Amino acid sequence: MSIKRTWRKSSRSSAENACVELSVGQARTSIRDTKNPCGGVLTVDAAAFGAFLALVKTGRRRSDA
Repeated sequence: MSIKRTWRKSSRSSAENACVELSVGQARTSIRDTKNPCGGVLTVDAAAFGAFLALVKTGRRRSDA
């Protein structure tokens, strides 16, 4: 079964940068490589992705916590 997703790319992305696209849903967030949209997709639980973003915004790694 194919899942219809709406993908968005960061406004900070450009043709020269390695970037990813996100498809954000209520229960899950999917992540893919912009330059290889037909390649693999990483899908994670929305709560786990939220925790990841919160950690990234602090500038720390988990081992620093």
